[in-house]
Amino acid sequence: MSTRRIAASLPAPPDLPACQHVARLAEDLGYESLWIADVGGPDPFVVAAAAAAVTSRVRIGTAVIPAYTRTPPVIAGAAASCNELAPGRFVLGIGASSENIVQAWSGIPFRRPLARVRETVTLVRSILEGGKTSFDGRAVTSHGYRLLMKTPSPPIPIHVGALMPPMLRVAGEVGDGVTLNMMPVEAVPRMLDIARAAARDAGRDPGALEVVARFQVCVTDDKSQARAILRSFFGPYFATSVYNRFVSWCGFEGEASEILAGWQGKDRGRVAAAVTDDMIDRIAIIGSAEECRERIAAFRDAGVTTPMVAPFFPDEAVTRRTFEALASA
Repeated sequence: MSTRRIAASLPAPPDLPACQHVARLAEDLGYESLWIADVGGPDPFVVAAAAAAVTSRVRIGTAVIPAYTRTPPVIAGAAASCNELAPGRFVLGIGASSENIVQAWSGIPFRRPLARVRETVTLVRSILEGGKTSFDGRAVTSHGYRLLMKTPSPPIPIHVGALMPPMLRVAGEVGDGVTLNMMPVEAVPRMLDIARAAARDAGRDPGALEVVARFQVCVTDDKSQARAILRSFFGPYFATSVYNRFVSWCGFEGEASEILAGWQGKDRGRVAAAVTDDMIDRIAIIGSAEECRERIAAFRDAGVTTPMVAPFFPDEAVTRRTFEALASA
């Protein structure tokens, strides 16, 4: 894609008035799009609607919602509703999520994630096109449902959240875009090679695949403090089976093994120690404004078309400084 894009992540911090404040700020600063995760904060579709109410230009997307915790008709209805509030600006991102969010939090068996995502995307897209459902898949079924809303025009793009090769292939097969997360720059080309090859095999244009990537970012002169905050966040995150396998695949085999061993042994100190400075510096983006811009440029060169700034530092002034410094990145 030739269009140069820089995106912002919401919520930061996680409450609706703050989300609206950041949404207005990001649009005023020139950010091209806003993206919303689904990790236990405000409902992402509500955040999207709240952001739509205070913006007029930026795209607004979910990055991503789990394919398990809402049915395809519910997802389609929510997406169409958000698109009515932000016509032509809404993007629907869907992913498998993780065993922790799906199974532990929600009590839903985390089964057949590839089929669940592929079939959810296929079914949601057909609902949004105005058809009545008649679908029997391996993971989802629906019969006789029709969305009683105006068919979105142009169609709502649907992105797929993907980490490992099997889901990257799903993204290439059925997604209008792919959403990446928490990877070093050297992993990006091989991730995209897999997705684009799958798109070609499916008879689709691999060059049309938007590549969105969320980065934990902080413009700061105190890298050690930023690393300490990220270490407490990355440890439990990389202990989950999905992300533990992923960071190992990305080249952090020793760190992944040590994190998992520490987590299984309920040794938080061991988990934290296993998240090395090198691991943090290669996955997150921290440092001066110039250093952060250079890192974003490196990810662009690797194939990311829409880098997403996700400030993690629990300080409003640092969050604002980070957004302001990187608006033109």
